[in-house]
Amino acid sequence: MDMLLLTIGSLFAGFIDAIVGGGGLILVPVLFSVFPGAAPATLLGTNKSASVWGTAAATAQFARKVDMRWRALGVAAALAFAGSLAGAWTLTLVSADFLRKLLPFVLIALLAYTVARKDMGRHHTPRFSGRAELAATGAVGLALGFYDGFFGPGTGSFFVFLFVRWLGYDFLNASASAKLLNTMTNLGALLLFAAKGHVWWHYGLVMALANVAGSLVGARVALKHGAGFVRIVFIFVVSALILKTGYDAFLR
Repeated sequence: MDMLLLTIGSLFAGFIDAIVGGGGLILVPVLFSVFPGAAPATLLGTNKSASVWGTAAATAQFARKVDMRWRALGVAAALAFAGSLAGAWTLTLVSADFLRKLLPFVLIALLAYTVARKDMGRHHTPRFSGRAELAATGAVGLALGFYDGFFGPGTGSFFVFLFVRWLGYDFLNASASAKLLNTMTNLGALLLFAAKGHVWWHYGLVMALANVAGSLVGARVALKHGAGFVRIVFIFVVSALILKTGYDAFLR
């Protein structure tokens, strides 16, 4: 029964994460409910062992249909990986409790802005090129890579928002680009957890297969329905993140 719950949770997490991020909102609570006595680091590491394959599969799926800006994204992906390792290392030295209480309010502002700007993310008009694009995209990768390693919740949604609002992408291209960078932040965190023995590989392998299946379906749905659909799912996921992070920060 435990394996069945983990498989279903990972499948659905991969589906949602491929569209707009936020798969951890589904899979992490499932892991904590199935293994309430396990060390949190082990459950988070096992989550990464599945989600890294799902985000990689979604990236490959998007890359076949979306004209991704590989030169800039390649630099950003490398910086996202480095930032994730740096963030995870920093977490061993500094508490992230202050972010736990701040995050719901940041997400509320992000949601309010997205809802108010109804045309935001409907048209793909990148604002930067050349070195400016490398710098802007790299800054996003490094900053959110550090955040994912240090704290993590909502990383995929923050990637999408910044690609849309700052870099001028539509929601579909933003989601495709976010998947590549999120793959690298997941990989950085996974390597750290694995080095410290915090991964249950026997569960992670089965969950990875389910996550990849969900991700492939989610990417196809996003590609079929376009930027408007991704925007709607983005609003839904951020709303759910507000409820979850608010509960964790102030009610738990």
